[in-house]
Amino acid sequence: MKKVLVLTNSSGGLYDFRGEFIEALCASYEVWVSMPDDVKGMELEAAGCHIIETPINRRGINPLEDLKLYRAYAKMMREIKPDLVVTYTIKPNVYGGFAAGMGKVPYIATITGLGGAFDRTGPLLKLIVWMYRAGLKKAACVFFQNAENKGIFQDMGITAKKTRMVMGSGVNLEKHKFEPYPEREKTHFLFVGRVMKERGILEYIEAAQRLHSDRVFFDIMGYCDEDYQELLDDLEKEGVIRQIGFHTQVHRYLAAADAIVVASFHEGMSNALIEGASTGRPVIASNISGCKEAFEEGVTGFGFTPGKPEELIAAMEKFLALSTQERAAMGQRGREKMEREFDRKLVTAAYMEEAGLILDGAQDSQT
Repeated sequence: MKKVLVLTNSSGGLYDFRGEFIEALCASYEVWVSMPDDVKGMELEAAGCHIIETPINRRGINPLEDLKLYRAYAKMMREIKPDLVVTYTIKPNVYGGFAAGMGKVPYIATITGLGGAFDRTGPLLKLIVWMYRAGLKKAACVFFQNAENKGIFQDMGITAKKTRMVMGSGVNLEKHKFEPYPEREKTHFLFVGRVMKERGILEYIEAAQRLHSDRVFFDIMGYCDEDYQELLDDLEKEGVIRQIGFHTQVHRYLAAADAIVVASFHEGMSNALIEGASTGRPVIASNISGCKEAFEEGVTGFGFTPGKPEELIAAMEKFLALSTQERAAMGQRGREKMEREFDRKLVTAAYMEEAGLILDGAQDSQT
């Protein structure tokens, strides 16, 4: 049986957003997964995966830690001898891609978003570009989740043998089934994402301070990834926000909300938006690549410029002016858009097609 090695920086992200692809691989191949945590370890093992725990410092560039990660990837490739390597997120893409390229192992990478990496200037930007070039130049295929990210890579001269576009990770329409819209006088906005500046938490907090009342509530679901915990605790005591925390099963929280808010500065493709829309909830989202593809202005949600709290507040005020029936109709149209464009089965099929080309020995005739 041929072997596939999957490199990721989060077991939760791998299982929740790519579980169907992993299960499809396990049905035909021996699958190994390198990941830094065991949040979804039991689920991945149940799917048939062999687990390798590999520590990753997801943020920052520490040469010694990153060299250790590269060596760990190279060692596991020598030992497992995979026929295909699949990588997700920055460090697995770069260091796993470089190790696979050096070991002459075919690999597929996915650009799940750029964060603020390409907002840098000077030597640091040059270093980031060099690392991406080294990591991806021998990739059999690189998947992009939005056209802007693909364009940035092309402009920077970061190339691979082949590229493909997919609609993010897609959404499991059965798992995130349509839910009837809440009928109540109160409105609950739900911020979904890591609590950090680049996710727009400060703008959301400003909107909450301005608009919260005994009929308008502001909830936050996600773990605190930067030093905002004391601020959040103080705001919660004041009744401005409510902290839901990090959850691996998010559907019931999406269903309990009136609108899903994503205020990010950067996205590959926002899973929070497409899961919220699939559930039948209107969205309020940043007008950026990775978000704007997932909603239609005034039809399934409202957009705003990230980093502009006054625009976020204006979008929320538009939403608050809608009747329950208008909100429900907006949510219904969002669900229909997900069914047409974001079904995860389509994304899984695209990945399985590329994996099959490599594992069936047909890659040379296709690239």
